[in-house]
Amino acid sequence: MMAGLDPKELLELALLLIVVGALSGFLAGLFGIGGGAILVPVFYECFRLAGVPLEVRMPLCIGTSLAIIIPTSLSSFRAHYRRGAVDMEILKRWWLPIVIGVAAGSVTARLAPERLFKIVFVVVAWSAAARLLLARETWKFGDDVPKGILMRIYGFFVGLLSTLMGIGGGLFANLLMTFYGRPIHQAVATSSALAVLISIPGALGYVYAGWPAAARFPDVTALQLPFALGYVSLIGALLVMPTTLVTAPLGVKVAHALSKRALEVAFGAYLFIVGGRFVISLLGGASP
Repeated sequence: MMAGLDPKELLELALLLIVVGALSGFLAGLFGIGGGAILVPVFYECFRLAGVPLEVRMPLCIGTSLAIIIPTSLSSFRAHYRRGAVDMEILKRWWLPIVIGVAAGSVTARLAPERLFKIVFVVVAWSAAARLLLARETWKFGDDVPKGILMRIYGFFVGLLSTLMGIGGGLFANLLMTFYGRPIHQAVATSSALAVLISIPGALGYVYAGWPAAARFPDVTALQLPFALGYVSLIGALLVMPTTLVTAPLGVKVAHALSKRALEVAFGAYLFIVGGRFVISLLGGASP
């Protein structure tokens, strides 16, 4: 027995994580989102079965997701960059405020209640889904992205909210860039680069935030070394990472083959579905 699971259950969880890794890598390339929006809900179920206490379950999901996004986002970014689709000017304006936002999100993760992570995830995911599914060409903030302090404020909140959701920032960057008239394909490509900026300091921040968790729950195997480091599940990351790297370039190819509207509808539908899992949890009460 390990973490209250027999060998058969452990094998089933391992196979599930491998399959999820393949899907998240594909979505990282397709939508520029790092794959976190699918990893977090799946990890939540896996860690529930593994007996991880409710109060630390969601941050463990998010920290592990951010760690996995590191190699996935690098692979996705390289593939988009080779196609010349990444807006490097936006990256120059955003990198510093995004890193500051990630640091703020990591501190918040150490103090915030578990319910906050779910609420942030649902509100942002469903807002983005509504924008994409109901989009009209007239729905925009301006004809081009701003160049002053507003752009830096956007960058800060991209880093902050991405760290609280365990995603690579693509959700917010896609939303902002399309609201300012940028093509969805360019938004997806640039978002893949932002995921690199967010995932590395974000994962390190969750290691720091979750450092006391192992001592608080000494009987929970999934939180102890060598299975976890702070709020990063090492065994979860090792099972998921390899397949994400294989499928991310495939997602990039599909993204560039789809029409603008097809890509928007696919991304919006996906966000609506994954947000629904946490709406059910919030309305029905906490899962044990």
